[in-house]
Amino acid sequence: MVGSQSNASEIGQSERSASDLFLTQLVAFGVDYFFANGGTDFPPIAEAFARAEQSGTVVPRPMVIPHENLAVSMAHGVYMTTGRPQAVMVHVNVGTANTVNAVLNASRDETPVLLFAGRSPYSESGRHGTRTRYIHWAQEMFDQGGMLREAVKWDYELHLPEQAGDMVARAWQVAMTAPRGPVYATLPRDVLADPIRVSRPDAGRRAAPAAPHPQPDDIRTLADWIAGAERPLIVTQGAGRTQAGFDALARLAERFALPVVSFHPRFLNIAADHPMNLGSLPGGLLSQADLVIALDADVPWIPALESPPAGCRVVHVATDPAYTRYPMRSFPSDLCVAGETADVLTAVEALLDRHERLDRKSIAGRGEALRAQSQALAGKRLSPDAMPSDGRIGPEWLSACIGEAVGPDAIIVNEYPLRLDHCPQTRGGTYFGLSAAGGLGWGLGAALGAKLANPDRLVVATLGDGAYMFANPTASHWVGEAHDLPVLTIVFNNQLYGAVRNATMAMYKTGVAARSGGRMLADLSPSPAFEKLVEASGGVGFRVERPEDLRDTLRRAVAVVTEERRQALVNVLCDY
Repeated sequence: MVGSQSNASEIGQSERSASDLFLTQLVAFGVDYFFANGGTDFPPIAEAFARAEQSGTVVPRPMVIPHENLAVSMAHGVYMTTGRPQAVMVHVNVGTANTVNAVLNASRDETPVLLFAGRSPYSESGRHGTRTRYIHWAQEMFDQGGMLREAVKWDYELHLPEQAGDMVARAWQVAMTAPRGPVYATLPRDVLADPIRVSRPDAGRRAAPAAPHPQPDDIRTLADWIAGAERPLIVTQGAGRTQAGFDALARLAERFALPVVSFHPRFLNIAADHPMNLGSLPGGLLSQADLVIALDADVPWIPALESPPAGCRVVHVATDPAYTRYPMRSFPSDLCVAGETADVLTAVEALLDRHERLDRKSIAGRGEALRAQSQALAGKRLSPDAMPSDGRIGPEWLSACIGEAVGPDAIIVNEYPLRLDHCPQTRGGTYFGLSAAGGLGWGLGAALGAKLANPDRLVVATLGDGAYMFANPTASHWVGEAHDLPVLTIVFNNQLYGAVRNATMAMYKTGVAARSGGRMLADLSPSPAFEKLVEASGGVGFRVERPEDLRDTLRRAVAVVTEERRQALVNVLCDY
């Protein structure tokens, strides 16, 4: 890789600056995109990008993103579909503050994001890059990294220009070490502008440790317990995080008649038509289980509502099966197996193949019964042909119609409202749900990131109306137009915060708030004409109020995105 050199007369020298090294080092570690929301601390970065363009130096693609939450969510979306972490840079403390929501999402979703922020220049005069703006004093903090320390794996501040390469290497290495997650570093403007006078030839030599490999004794124990179980159950949220995990679970579940429940799934973990797919609620299977395997599942059930019976063995499988970053998590555990889903399940499958205690006749009988249950659940799935007779569009039927319109290969990014049980997906890597942190405003940004990384795929963002407003739609649709990212956005518009309403109704079923349907502090009426917002950025907006208009409108919207390559939004008025 050829290094760029500065010709800037302001510096008065030809040395590479810290910002030059910073950008080329990002490329060396596989960063494709630099999502930037800039400020007065960005001139050295802007100059370095311009020098790279002039000299032909390879650097990440710079992308202006007019909101920090959106920038981090886009980086999240790229990673979840490619496995390649991306870089985000924001403005000092105020920009950092706007990232917290999205960084919490990335943290709980084990998503590495290389997050950088400017910092007020150290110097008050006398240096290139020194303080020259009124805000440089007020924007300095005693501990800027402290704003994010709860959510990131590592934070640092660049002190010397020659550290720029090592800083990127260290950030990448920590972010990619299991369990993966975001990292943060602050970059003072005067340090970024400084020339590099100390050579660091080994700054790019870093390897991330492999994920913990499951211990043979743990695999043997798990295989023994599966072989001896009469009523086993797998509960997962993230087994489909990788295609290898998706495939390994499908194979093991079918071969050994292991029912799978995707409880609050964040990925498509098992195909809708898989015979061991037992839906999304642990329910009766959990209450009767004698073995529960919590597979990449931080919360396998809600203890206040349901639990496995006494004597049931519980196994947790994840890269960090104890979820040590969670302050309190009290699920019983008889065995914790540290490792990637695919590695653990493949090793268990190999042992079960030759296990002396395996009763294949019993497995066949259990499999037959579970297939019947799976088929019964599938029979309850709404068909797009089952148009509501009462004139009201519900989320289940809307989900079924979306599945019909977008097809099996579309990437669906769901921020709450899509009912996956009624939108049957069968292929790994086609569904992504909101992080367990639940920070609103993620879905549209993540969909834009997914589209950036998958330009030939149809990408669909399914959002509640509250989530859509949180997504800074003006900024999001501007990004869609400016960076040629035609995404289909479908808003489930019930004119309220469903999570707030549902929690109130669950906690105070007979309370005063229930008399108004739990709308206190959840009401979002009157609803804006969301379909108009996308039109301001060259997109096409649709509004659906009647069931008879829905399917045709969705087909037209898909055509806008796939054939015209324009972004589209469908605002569907729902009653739920």
